[in-house]
Amino acid sequence: MIDLSEFESISPYTDAEAAEALSKLAEFPLLSRVSQQFFPEESPDFLKNLLKSIKTIDDFQVLVMSKFVRWVLEHTAKNFSYDGISNIDPSKKFLALSNHRDIILDPAIFQLVLYNNGIPMTEIAVGDNLITNQTIEYLIRSNRMIKVVRGITARELYLSSQLLSRYIRLNIIEQRSSIWLAQRQGRTKNGYDVTEQGLLKMLDMSGTGDFQKNFDELNIIPMSISYEYEPCDILKARELVISRKRKYVKADGEDLNSIMVGIMQNKGSIHLNIGKPLTSEEVAAAAKCDKNDRYQLIRHAVDLRIIEGYKLWKNNYIAYDILNHSFKYSDYYSPVDMEQFISYMTKKLDTVEPEINREDLRRIFLEIYANPVVTKELLAKEKATGAILL
Repeated sequence: MIDLSEFESISPYTDAEAAEALSKLAEFPLLSRVSQQFFPEESPDFLKNLLKSIKTIDDFQVLVMSKFVRWVLEHTAKNFSYDGISNIDPSKKFLALSNHRDIILDPAIFQLVLYNNGIPMTEIAVGDNLITNQTIEYLIRSNRMIKVVRGITARELYLSSQLLSRYIRLNIIEQRSSIWLAQRQGRTKNGYDVTEQGLLKMLDMSGTGDFQKNFDELNIIPMSISYEYEPCDILKARELVISRKRKYVKADGEDLNSIMVGIMQNKGSIHLNIGKPLTSEEVAAAAKCDKNDRYQLIRHAVDLRIIEGYKLWKNNYIAYDILNHSFKYSDYYSPVDMEQFISYMTKKLDTVEPEINREDLRRIFLEIYANPVVTKELLAKEKATGAILL
């Protein structure tokens, strides 16, 4: 048995803790409404009684969370596809490094794919800024979520990063649990999926061997998720416009609102790609470089797989052509598709307060959709020239 006592402040609940937390969650005043939303064929007390009966995290994820994710996909997505599941060896634990477009759904959809393929679900690293009250903490920590501490001093951040790094490594090398981790702190807002080198340095902090061993033993599997309609697109555009003028300060409850908007908004089609694991040869090549260049090469290897696996939709090509006053990608969409996207964008822009500059808002909204096309173009140039452009 692995001693996890030092990680008590960040680790998910144990089965016993989850059972107790879910029993308390069962008394949530609005639970009957939630139950009727996701289990309409059952009585209003169905979810309450179910939560009180659950004894393990596995049961909670299978009986409640998997059904919740299926409901979201059935009611807010046109279709869902995935590929690359064969890149996961079920006999080995791994670190999934993912792009991050939606707070909850990115990892939740991945968990459903794992479950449907008979692969153990992962633990999920989430920022503690999402834990705004005790009810949410009960829900999150009962769902195998690791608490990532944010908004702290530099010294506290260093110690917290060490703790998180040790926790991730211990789980993987001891074959206890795989981990899902976003490639950057927080969601991408501008459409560019780029792995933060600081995150890679954090992962390396807990290593007890050389650079090669430290990264080899994490069994890193890059993955990407792409939505036809970007989750919280107008909220992201609004934040970016404001943040370019002054420091952006989140309103009370803003993260919770983003969660709900991301869950309930129309997503069109969704695609999840699971990339090939980083190879020992790639890590060995990075290990031969200077210290900072090492992390740069690992970042590049991760980002190549994420960008390669990202699926472009009509909206991406339309936004690129509007932004660049071109017809470069007109073969990928029709005039009707263009009209529908412009109508969609106009309605979204109209939801933002009038004092926000409309020209800036429109441009950034388009960039969110167009930038994945830009990164695909850079990827193609890299393959053609051999130069590192990403």
